[in-house]
Amino acid sequence: MMTSVLFQRARVIDPRNGVDGIRDVLVTDGRVAQVSEAVLPAPKDARVVDATGKWVVPGFIDLHVHLREPGEEGKETVLTGCRAAVAGGFTGVVAMPNTKVVNDSALVTELVLSRARDAALCHVYPAGAITKGLKGEELSEAGELVGAGCVALTDDGRPVMNAALMRRVLQYATLFDVPVMVHEEDLTLSAGGAMHEGATSTRLGLRGIPASAEVAMVARDLVLLEETKGRLHVAHVSCEGSVRLIREAKKRGLRVTCEVAPHHFTLDDRAVGDYDTHAKMAPPLRADADVKALREALVDGTVDAIATDHAPHGVSDKQVEFEKGINGIVGLETALGLTLALVHEGVLTPRRAVELLSEGPARVFGLPGGHLAPGSPADITVVSPGEEWTVDAHRFYSRSRNTPFHGRTLKGRVTQTWVGGRCVFEDGQLKESR
Repeated sequence: MMTSVLFQRARVIDPRNGVDGIRDVLVTDGRVAQVSEAVLPAPKDARVVDATGKWVVPGFIDLHVHLREPGEEGKETVLTGCRAAVAGGFTGVVAMPNTKVVNDSALVTELVLSRARDAALCHVYPAGAITKGLKGEELSEAGELVGAGCVALTDDGRPVMNAALMRRVLQYATLFDVPVMVHEEDLTLSAGGAMHEGATSTRLGLRGIPASAEVAMVARDLVLLEETKGRLHVAHVSCEGSVRLIREAKKRGLRVTCEVAPHHFTLDDRAVGDYDTHAKMAPPLRADADVKALREALVDGTVDAIATDHAPHGVSDKQVEFEKGINGIVGLETALGLTLALVHEGVLTPRRAVELLSEGPARVFGLPGGHLAPGSPADITVVSPGEEWTVDAHRFYSRSRNTPFHGRTLKGRVTQTWVGGRCVFEDGQLKESR
């Protein structure tokens, strides 16, 4: 078996180690052995990859992915989700616990990890449920979940409405030093809403969800965080008000991090158009001013990570009246192109874009990878930054097709994904060992 790979003359972007320039990268036995400005000789029997004109970057890590298994395998499985991940350049994903058999026990965590080992494509890091059955009533056994391999606690998709319970989980999670990841939504404000409250919802005659439904919960949880000294991670931030509160909290030294999804920094509520359920998600697409605020937060460091909130759904979930449509879109295979759109527009630097997709997520959840220092895991993504391609949902590796980006032309594509020194995706094709 090949044990060495030499990437030649790539633009290596490694934000954690301050590298951005033409380098050779040598991988040996699944780990980065050397990153050199000088041309490196190829070891005997090494695979040589001519990466001229390409970027070689740390493998992307997605903190927010719904793999649907166990319980909804018709929408996605751990295997198909991992296929979509590596096709999008992701070498690691955090699996949300809101499966039909909720991940609120070590047994379910171990099942997810077993399926990931069988898939043998990318790293899968389970997140455990904050409350049993996601009911918001009784805390799950956090120690058991973390001991089984969970890297965070979350009731993702459902807010923890009980403030006393939220305070307890922030306190409890400090014993295991894991972040509490929250979906911020005050259900008393969002109840019955189908999209963002604004001019578009009024035109369409749809009940709106005000930005305050998210912002009020962010404010509450930051108060609880300051008191408990815990770790809070705010999922899929969508509002200017939320960004402002998180920015201020960071300046005061609170242990708060956050993520933004590509659809929220790319689209506003006008994408709903004439009741397009592919643009229906939670939190909803917001106003243009919110999109601008999210972009500013990506630039200034308020946002720690870009995460897709990859949420596969079947055709029958979306081909219904808008109010009845299920929230969510798939995102693993379009994330890079949408992120690089900000680079091509001059909003983000290449280095910052790579940081948000790799080093930032790794740091937030304390995960391996996210950089290319010698000795680090050879989880590597090779990017062709100028390659144009058209999104074709019918060709996704994901089992689902629910995306508002079908037919959109993007610039920037993954050409190779390497996990532990093994090429798992190359030139549009999976390289499975199964």
